Amino acid sequence: MVARQIQKDMENASWIRKMFEEGDRLKKLYGAGNVYDFSLGNPDAAPPAGIAKSFAKYAVDGSVHKYMPNAGFADVRSAVAEKLSKESGLAFTMDNIVMSVGAAGGMNAALKALLDPGDEVIAVAPYFAEYRFYVQNHGGRLVPVPARRGSFRLDIDAISAAINEKTKAILLNSPNNPTGVIYGRQELSELAEVLRARRAEFGTGLCILSDEPYIDISYGSEIPNMFTIYDDVIVINSFSKSLSLPGGRIGYVAVSPEFSDLKNMTAALSFTTRTLGYVNAPGIYQKVIMENLYARVDVDAYRKRRDMLHGVLTRAGIECALPEGAFYLFAKSPVEDDVQFVQAAAKHRILVVPGVGFGCPGYFRAAYCVDERVIRDSESSFCALMKEMKG
Repeated sequence: MVARQIQKDMENASWIRKMFEEGDRLKKLYGAGNVYDFSLGNPDAAPPAGIAKSFAKYAVDGSVHKYMPNAGFADVRSAVAEKLSKESGLAFTMDNIVMSVGAAGGMNAALKALLDPGDEVIAVAPYFAEYRFYVQNHGGRLVPVPARRGSFRLDIDAISAAINEKTKAILLNSPNNPTGVIYGRQELSELAEVLRARRAEFGTGLCILSDEPYIDISYGSEIPNMFTIYDDVIVINSFSKSLSLPGGRIGYVAVSPEFSDLKNMTAALSFTTRTLGYVNAPGIYQKVIMENLYARVDVDAYRKRRDMLHGVLTRAGIECALPEGAFYLFAKSPVEDDVQFVQAAAKHRILVVPGVGFGCPGYFRAAYCVDERVIRDSESSFCALMKEMKG
């Protein structure tokens, strides 16, 4: 009964979820304190104090539980637009904003609005594993373009070569999941020049989809504002990471005021939000984030854990760069087969995700949004694992 494509997709489903489920199994066998689970980017920081206060306020406000415009409450969208205007210097209004069911809902609404069957979307590898399914959901084809090995910076020449008359968008994620790399202003400006030239060559639309759930988790590096780099930009953001609200499923899609087909695109996003079955973003959480737009979780806590885990891995003999943002380390597998390494790690009760799941074999991802004890206590297991790997 299940569709053949879905059956195939389930068999090739996210390694992140596979390892998360393996972690649950091991915790039942050995106890949670004896399993070192770095599989899932599930923020453990408490939401800022104002969240609970706002939630309690709106939980008893009957007006937020009713139907609303599919794009979301006008006052919420206006508040988001005001913030984006301050950050970019561009004239955003509420009409540029569609509230979304998290970044995933926003991404699917945007792709549904953009893609005709057979259209292509370029993604820089490594990339968030679900991107392939999101693009496929709407009849498109994901075209991975590897980043520069080692540095994971944009390979502008490779991206240019991958663009053709079917290319509709390039999907960027900065700070990046899984590498923690933040794309710099110079490389993004070079990319924008390429996109303008290729857009003129093919006479087609070519936009940037900027997936920005980690935009507020950086450790000192500048995160260029994508709206100031290129005109045809759609930003998808969520409050899952910045406010530790992944279960709230609340985010937004913002279309640049300079977008070439602005009115049609914003109307399409409102339409696809409805017809994909989301109808609208959660009412309570729209109001909650409106009152907490400038609040943030404690990034210094993530910085401390980043440094701790980086130290654990390097002392164990594992090669890894220090990430500039997000809360992941993307480390080089000590053996060529990263799946083999991840399976060996599980035997030592360490849960990490193979790079092949992000379109980049030979590496593995470890999420450090975990208790410091997990990081500290994992060191002896990482050392034992590496001793085994070296044979």
